[in-house]
Amino acid sequence: MVFAKKRYGQHFLADANIARKIADSLININKVYQNLIEIGPGNGSLTRFLHQKYADALWLIEIDNDLIPSLQQTFPETKILNVDFLSVDFQKIFTDQTGIIGNFPYNISSQILIKILENRQIVPEVVGMFQKEVAERLVAAPGSKEYGRLSVLVQTFYSVKILFKVPPTVFLPPPKVESAV
Repeated sequence: MVFAKKRYGQHFLADANIARKIADSLININKVYQNLIEIGPGNGSLTRFLHQKYADALWLIEIDNDLIPSLQQTFPETKILNVDFLSVDFQKIFTDQTGIIGNFPYNISSQILIKILENRQIVPEVVGMFQKEVAERLVAAPGSKEYGRLSVLVQTFYSVKILFKVPPTVFLPPPKVESAV
């Protein structure tokens, strides 16, 4: 059994219905990506739903060495990078349209968004779970107290909306904050 590591900000999604809903948020767009990156697949709860439609295009980027064997065993044909997403050189690996999805570690979610923005020419769509307050900043209207640098940057290049909120009780261990996709 693998336990969540605080240093990676891990909180594993433990509710299959929420995982399916997140996957459907991307899948219902009906775009076909040459690459689909799941950031921080953890225990694979979201991965299993993504794998059903995107098996050939799916890339898992997981920093935690202890989670890799289980992911490799469960998804043997899936491409898995055991690295920090922030260190990935997109230009060397991904040249085609690439979707990004994941339950992003809340402690580095802003850095993840900056990395995505740096590669926006090949990343037309992102579906991510964020701390609710971060999600609210991303969709904030100009002039509101939540509106700031991250709001401006993300809204300049992407159409942003909160799809649904997620309670802490669907994670192991539960975070101390609410989440939103």
